[in-house]
Amino acid sequence: MGGTVRDPLLDFSGHRVLITGAGSGFGALLAQALAERGASLVLGDLQSAPLNALADSLRSQGASVVAQAGDVSSEATCRALVDAAVEQFGGLDSAVNNAGIAHPFISFEHLDEATLDRQFAVNVKGVMFGMKYQIPAIRAQGGGAILNVSSMAGLGGAPKIGAYAAAKHAVIGLTRTAAVEQARHKLRINAICPYYTHTPMVDEGDLSGTDRDAVQAMMAAGSPMKRLGQPAEIVAVMLMLLSPANTFMTGQAVAVDGGVSAF
Repeated sequence: MGGTVRDPLLDFSGHRVLITGAGSGFGALLAQALAERGASLVLGDLQSAPLNALADSLRSQGASVVAQAGDVSSEATCRALVDAAVEQFGGLDSAVNNAGIAHPFISFEHLDEATLDRQFAVNVKGVMFGMKYQIPAIRAQGGGAILNVSSMAGLGGAPKIGAYAAAKHAVIGLTRTAAVEQARHKLRINAICPYYTHTPMVDEGDLSGTDRDAVQAMMAAGSPMKRLGQPAEIVAVMLMLLSPANTFMTGQAVAVDGGVSAF
């Protein structure tokens, strides 16, 4: 499998990439795409069963993969994933902080402390502590890239998902701050901000609610394209943002939204 794509923009041969939330959704599809392009992977996810199934599948195709289950709200988990990259592959070139959770649609006055705490524990601490350990490891290789997964909810108001929006705004703040600090070290740090996309979080999780079809119709109506995104459409942009040939882009929060942000 390694290195089958030779276009410089898409060739990740010899690159060691860490992905959190890799058991499903964007993370799983990105892992497949990077493995096809020659990357060695360190994959993390809270759920061990889908994570290990993905790792086994990629290994059967010839990829070098380390899989390690854990909760990114724990600093120790974030550190252990980076340690695994260094121990197994001799270093780390790129990282994708993709792990995240949503919460059910609820108006602002009904949000509670537990919901807010859990959003920040996973969506913010997972990025902050991820970068804390990823940055020195990537700098030790002479530079590279970090991509944090935010959301369109991190770029503007997001009715009924206020705690999620607050956490995803924080992801962009962390991204821009770290990008400025690390730019002189040839370490690029960006965020991607997808609109609602057909991932398990939207199709099966809290955002789907009890009336999935009605909720998704509402989501689609909010986009000029009048549809939700497809995971492959988001992953295509993730590959561009991570590309070793993309060397002058940092500190950006990139909307992939079917035109929503053009309003």
